[in-house]
Amino acid sequence: MAVDPSDLAKQNPFEIHRTDRSPIDLEALRASLNALIDHLPKLEHGDLIAQALSMITRVAGEDIDRLDWKILNASVQDMERAFTTFYPYRHVRKIAIFGSARIQPGTDEYEMAKDFAQRVTAQGYMVITGAGGGIMQAGNEGAGAENSFGLNIQLPFEQGANLFIQGNPKLVPFKYFFTRKVFFLKESDALALFPGGFGTQDEAFECLTLTQTGKAAPVPLVLIDKPGGNYWHDWAEYIDKQLLKRGLISPDDPSLYTLTDDLQVASDAISSFYQVYHSSRYVGAHLVMRLKSELSDAAVEELNDRFSDILVKGRIEKTRALSEEKQDETVDLPRLMLYFNQRDLGRLYQLIRAINVLGTPSVEDSAHPERK
Repeated sequence: MAVDPSDLAKQNPFEIHRTDRSPIDLEALRASLNALIDHLPKLEHGDLIAQALSMITRVAGEDIDRLDWKILNASVQDMERAFTTFYPYRHVRKIAIFGSARIQPGTDEYEMAKDFAQRVTAQGYMVITGAGGGIMQAGNEGAGAENSFGLNIQLPFEQGANLFIQGNPKLVPFKYFFTRKVFFLKESDALALFPGGFGTQDEAFECLTLTQTGKAAPVPLVLIDKPGGNYWHDWAEYIDKQLLKRGLISPDDPSLYTLTDDLQVASDAISSFYQVYHSSRYVGAHLVMRLKSELSDAAVEELNDRFSDILVKGRIEKTRALSEEKQDETVDLPRLMLYFNQRDLGRLYQLIRAINVLGTPSVEDSAHPERK
């Protein structure tokens, strides 16, 4: 019987039979590379493209295994699909919904996840799920096809995409969990976690780890339980008893997340996070915080009084876009800049919330919290 390489791939996602090798069209490849190289000086990101091409040529000169090349190739394919799928929606904020694939329709958790997705998409947000069943299906069902993304993982035994995202052009298949996770965190402007198993816990702690260490931009993280439920309360008790009281996390780290069993509180925690605060980035040693509207001098003075403990030096100051930001799409937004110590991320979240309280959003921004 002839061997079907796809069957072997299903048995072991890291190994495909060598019959998958196909002839290399050197002429077509040479023509594509030559055309790209000729156009590099004219391309906006030509310097980075050149670096990527140089990296490939360097790796090609190393003695690495075929499996290594398969991993590199499949990883880039994962990223290519995701980049091109998300790009048209880059100016719309998105909320990732996580939770167990085993939770059935009709249960409190399923219905809450569906209602939450309906609620936030009515405000203009889009929803990202893992495209599977349970809470993921509830998220896609509540959001509807137009406002849904599904980041599906290719597994040998499960999971097919749920019926509410099947056939959707915004369904993105991933070979690897790590590339899938990159896009969950890269594309999400908020994360909502419902009860779940190891995968949900992994996603919760991955987000907390990256935000606590400053490796991911600040985003609201909301832990949602059914009314009267104890799933996240028990989790929070563990965090308090085993991590906080042992000094393994900072006293302000619980400010990184909101725990609730009320969908209004959950959606407000997300919308209020972006009421005045827009986004942030580092320019040299400065943390630059982009705002939707300028703060008053009195408000900035209050921020300095309350948050001087997180400054390495200097003060929190108002500024316009720095020279390094001139190509930034947010160039016209007012800004704050500070020498943040890059350690007290819980306090940074408190600073963002204070900015949102002290500032005054425009009527347009209040009506469209999903825009970025």
